[in-house]
Amino acid sequence: MMVRVSQELESYLSDFEGFEKNRAVKGPPWVHQIRQAALSRFAALGVPSSRHEDVTLREEWRYTNVAPLVKVRFQPASYERNGLAADALARVAFGGAACTQLVFVNGYYVRELSFLGSLPEDVKAGSLAAVLNADPALVEPHLARYANYQGHPFVALNTAFMADGAFVYVPQGTVVAEPLHLVFVSTIHEQPTVSHPRNLILVEKDSQATIVESYGGLDNGVYFTNVVSEIYGGENSIITYYRLQQESHEAFHVATVQAQLQRSSTFSSHSIMLGGALVRNDVTSALAGEGTECTLNGLYLVTGHQQVDNHTRIDHEQPHCSSRELYKGILDGKSKGIFNGKIYVHQAAQKTDAKQTNKNLLLSEDAVINTKPQLEIYADDVKCTHGSTIGQLDQDAMFYLRSRGIGLQAARRLLTYAFASEIITQIKIEPVRAQLDHLLTTRL
Repeated sequence: MMVRVSQELESYLSDFEGFEKNRAVKGPPWVHQIRQAALSRFAALGVPSSRHEDVTLREEWRYTNVAPLVKVRFQPASYERNGLAADALARVAFGGAACTQLVFVNGYYVRELSFLGSLPEDVKAGSLAAVLNADPALVEPHLARYANYQGHPFVALNTAFMADGAFVYVPQGTVVAEPLHLVFVSTIHEQPTVSHPRNLILVEKDSQATIVESYGGLDNGVYFTNVVSEIYGGENSIITYYRLQQESHEAFHVATVQAQLQRSSTFSSHSIMLGGALVRNDVTSALAGEGTECTLNGLYLVTGHQQVDNHTRIDHEQPHCSSRELYKGILDGKSKGIFNGKIYVHQAAQKTDAKQTNKNLLLSEDAVINTKPQLEIYADDVKCTHGSTIGQLDQDAMFYLRSRGIGLQAARRLLTYAFASEIITQIKIEPVRAQLDHLLTTRL
């Protein structure tokens, strides 16, 4: 294992040399300094494993076996449209909604496939690479300031190779009525490829926006998507954030979402995970201002030999903040799920109100779930609860449906759908909800 990890590090270090020589991705000098620091940190941390010498990393990755990821030699992905047409995006895009759609192929912005809706004046939506060249001062206070590459190897790797991704800027006092849909697709090559999309979403004071991120492959095949999304919510801002992942069943997907929330802001996150052979999602919210509200919802539906790992953390840093978290998992076949959620209440965060729940439904005797909800509290005037459940389909409910003439498989589908619908109904964009409803019904 140590030999493979060493070879993997060497390949990324070698790829970085060619990446830095590419003039198209250089950006301002301060970006180069961040990339160099992140690469050095990745080289120092190495690829995480259950045998890692760093105790924190070892605990964070105890149940996630990245050996299949380490074994593959990934080539850096490049943008090659190759006649890619808009109708090819149907698998990850959604129709029937008036919205802005930004399309990224292998992590790079494609203007020809994107379109801007009726956005308010001064709202910026497009390529991060373009903004880095045209207006770096707008980006510098935020980029790589929230997602911690010091302690997360894959965040460090993404930061070292960050070149392009989505940039959304909503200025003060602006309400964006229509959703902004960020579509990320991966194309299949002869050799497995890796892309490192970097997204930066800035919603300033007294503003409101709805963001949808979709990830998928256009064909079945092996590729690696390593994405980082940094989200900043200014004072009194409202951000609704949806994330749909339906990668190829042979693909690897590692994602980090970091939300930095100021006073009296509201952040709602809804993550749906359907694809990928090995999936790791880290979602962290820092409630850095008093009176902030945060909601984290998630649904993972896995089968076969899929493995999905959800790590969440909500940092209550200031008083009078509230958070609600509900993650649900449906596991079939020989799949494996991990849920590790932590609510961290700092000493100054008096009057915290937090609730965390993880529920799992096992449809197979061979499916496995490891769940670990956690509370870490350093304030004495708080109201916090957490819990987890693991079970199978209710036999009394099954008997009730069967006794009324419903077949066995139909009864199973109905009860499984009912279990998942609690998350699906939280999605307020009708075309997105309808597409997920269809996907869920098809999978079941």
